[in-house]
Amino acid sequence: MTEHTIADASTLSGWRKSSYSGNEGGSCVEVLDGHPAGVPVRDSKNSHGPALVFSAEQWNTFIDTVKSDRHG
Repeated sequence: MTEHTIADASTLSGWRKSSYSGNEGGSCVEVLDGHPAGVPVRDSKNSHGPALVFSAEQWNTFIDTVKSDRHG
């Protein structure tokens, strides 16, 4: 499954900000748990913008990669 886009992510509720995002207003992402199509991810500074939706497998691979710091 490849990712797809939700054009206006503001129509969804229950977003949570990444625990790695600070409060200084910089680069922050939000995710939405429990969505039937997968894991939506959006830029927290653009709540009316698009969200990419990844399969649970793709999202878990990304999280594992970040946690292991394999990309520097």
